[in-house]
Amino acid sequence: MEKHAYQQSFDEIIKDLNSDIENGLSHDEAQKRLSSYGKNQLEETKKRPLILRFFDQINDFMIYVLIAASILSFVTDEPSEGILILMIVLLNALLGLFQEAKAEKALESIKAMSSPQAKVLRDGQEKLIDVKLLTIGDIVILDAGDYVPADVRIIESINLKTDESPLTGEAVPVEKTVDPINEKDVALGDRTNLGFMGTVVTYGRGKAVVIHTAMQTELGKIATMLSETKSEDTPLQKSMAKLGKTLALLALAITFIIFAITIIEAYAIDGSASFEDWKEALLTSVALAVAAIPEGLPAIITIVLALGMQNLVKKNAIIRTLPAVETLGSTSIICSDKTGTLTQNLMTVTKVFVENKSIDINEKTKTSDALDKLALYGSLCNDTKVSIQENEYVKIGDPTEIAFIDLAITLDKKPIDMIDDNERIYELPFDSDRKMMTTVHDFKDGRYAVIKGAPDVIFSRSTSIYHQEKFDIKPYEKANQNMSNNALRVLAVAFKKIDKSKTLKNLTSDDLETDLTLLGLVGMIDPARPEAKDAIMLCNRAGIKTIMITGDHINTAVAIATDLNILSKGELAITGKDLDQMSDEEFFEKLENIRVYARVSPENKVRIVDAWKKANKVVAMTGDGVNDAPSIKKADIGISMGITGTEVAKGAADMVLTDDNFATIVNAVGEGRTIFANIKKAIHFLLSCNIGEIVTIFLGTTIGILIFSGRVTTLTAVQILWVNLVTDSLMAIALGLEPKEENIMDQQPRDTQKSIFADGLGMRIGLQGLMLGLISFAAYIIGWFLEPSAIREVKMITAQTMTFIVLALSQLAHAFNVRSELYSIFKLKRNKFIFYALGASVTLQLLVVFIPFTRDVFGITSLPYSYWLIIIGLVLLPVLIMESIKFIKNRK
Repeated sequence: MEKHAYQQSFDEIIKDLNSDIENGLSHDEAQKRLSSYGKNQLEETKKRPLILRFFDQINDFMIYVLIAASILSFVTDEPSEGILILMIVLLNALLGLFQEAKAEKALESIKAMSSPQAKVLRDGQEKLIDVKLLTIGDIVILDAGDYVPADVRIIESINLKTDESPLTGEAVPVEKTVDPINEKDVALGDRTNLGFMGTVVTYGRGKAVVIHTAMQTELGKIATMLSETKSEDTPLQKSMAKLGKTLALLALAITFIIFAITIIEAYAIDGSASFEDWKEALLTSVALAVAAIPEGLPAIITIVLALGMQNLVKKNAIIRTLPAVETLGSTSIICSDKTGTLTQNLMTVTKVFVENKSIDINEKTKTSDALDKLALYGSLCNDTKVSIQENEYVKIGDPTEIAFIDLAITLDKKPIDMIDDNERIYELPFDSDRKMMTTVHDFKDGRYAVIKGAPDVIFSRSTSIYHQEKFDIKPYEKANQNMSNNALRVLAVAFKKIDKSKTLKNLTSDDLETDLTLLGLVGMIDPARPEAKDAIMLCNRAGIKTIMITGDHINTAVAIATDLNILSKGELAITGKDLDQMSDEEFFEKLENIRVYARVSPENKVRIVDAWKKANKVVAMTGDGVNDAPSIKKADIGISMGITGTEVAKGAADMVLTDDNFATIVNAVGEGRTIFANIKKAIHFLLSCNIGEIVTIFLGTTIGILIFSGRVTTLTAVQILWVNLVTDSLMAIALGLEPKEENIMDQQPRDTQKSIFADGLGMRIGLQGLMLGLISFAAYIIGWFLEPSAIREVKMITAQTMTFIVLALSQLAHAFNVRSELYSIFKLKRNKFIFYALGASVTLQLLVVFIPFTRDVFGITSLPYSYWLIIIGLVLLPVLIMESIKFIKNRK
């Protein structure tokens, strides 16, 4: 079996790649390989043309019905209706175009991470070349601050460390080695002799040979996964698509029935159907098609989601795609990254062991001589750059070393003064062989070497313990074990007095790092965010399961997960390697019980998200690194960190957290639930109103012939369009802004497999629509018979005017009924927007009725003031009926 690059010695890999450590590739050989392997750049995906993306937006059954209705309007000499319908179609298509191109943005972000130039050896000389011209076998020179330009095998490391957090999720920079790793299936984060494209050299220097370029790199594999991951419809989009198809089929069925009835009536009354009869039948059919479809619904949902989006921005969550606002409310699984989301992304000293005592570190910790010395020595044997800006400490350096500076600050010490007053006069930098770092300082009582490093190494070199007469290392070994078992990273601090007569530059490790006096142990961890525990409790209450997915070690992940109550007794924590060894069947069987995944690869993350989606769960996935991008995009709701997140992760995400806080996700879920509840209210309102319109027209067409001794038109298409798009729409938007219900996070997540009309909503919409239709048709009957001596045309226009007014205003009154199925409108929280919408809608409706020009456009007439008393009575009837029903329900 062929060895992986990390399993080979650097001599083997140089030989396999036919390269040269001293001279690198020749110019001719590099050109030949470049022709063979291609340029070192990520492939671009072809962008879909704008015109095709536009047609994607109108590729919907409900839109086709509207277009057909507009064509019929033009055919029957009603161009104003046709133009209005086409404008609605165009508006919705344009709105949809703004929600495109997530994959392109993510890939462009990945491309931007590639270093533009690289230092290589060519023909024995060090050269700076365009990173695209790098090829397999090139010898690359790496220095602190450089991006790693391709996937490389390290062949020389002088304290070389790289930040691989964007790729693996591990917070601490990885120390690079040159030795082969004699293990199989080593996790990406543990391949310490490899460097990866897009990661950054944080410390030291080294040399490496290029083993993979372009799409063959780990970054390239993620780019491939990202381009192959297709965006899926959100639960709301699926519900709306199903609703659209249902309404469109219903509209076609009703239109056909009414058209047939109208023509049959013509033959029954006149013995034939004239051109005017056919035209009237078509006009009635268009009116019904318009009545059956809530044309304003897509725009209303867009507006409600956009307003919800603005509200979430104020709460530290930026939503990048509109449907994602509602998807949040359906979330049943949150797969969360550990570092920075559930934790503070800040290595913090939480425990020290000095003078045979374990001490918890916090702002109330009492200092002692040994503890003060530990804070001093930890700050001195340290390469962190510390300054003060705007009365705040600014610390730049390795997270572990920054933790020592923070320890001094917590103990109310002044690290800048300590460093300035005790100048470093000599040092032995940290290296992976010694596993220690040593600095030399002159104190008042003499010259001392200060040493920090791995506990087992310092234990073996210590011969005494501070403030302890007898040398007994066992309590310290036990303390080290206990801290490690609790997932703390442990370092030991020691010191040694040095003879001032010795020349500094001649001092060696044997002079400085033997016969040490052990001072103490320091245990540190990236601690859990305090607010995360409360947020997870709220998730549990809301029926949302939190899953921790991290690139960190399993012990650390388990400790944090246990502290946050993510992991309970009987639940599992596994590694990416364990997951790779599971079949799909075995994984699916254990899925519900696995709460922690550690040392995972990007492919593992996608597999986890995919498994939960196959279990019919709505999955939210958080992350900040390049490695998170495919799973973020695969999830129903992808969430990226705004502070620590890479541009790649942000480009793939639906939501970006500006405070990188898990609690913000949970708050956003509550907002999402409220938005969906309000959208349901808007749909309830609009559809019951539309059914009312259908009932009104249907009754006029069918039994109207018996009541009025001939065919009548109760409502025209333009009147219905006005009600649907102007008066109804404002009230529907106001319903979309209803205040958050107090118990919204005590409910279980919405079952996305259920119809939007489940739990009796469909029945309520139908019955309430029937109520509105009967009231409106009653207005037509009353209007017809109020003037018994008038000619038929006058009766018809009077009756139609009363129907138009009663239909519009009774629907406005009905909006108040929809606010709650159970509680009286007089007991609900105040929603100022519904009163603004009511005022605007009533004003618009009255302007249409009282202005002569608009009366002519809508085909209505002025009414005597006495008629308005009847209209007001009919308009308030829906509220009276629904309040009576609620009263009876509550009494029961």
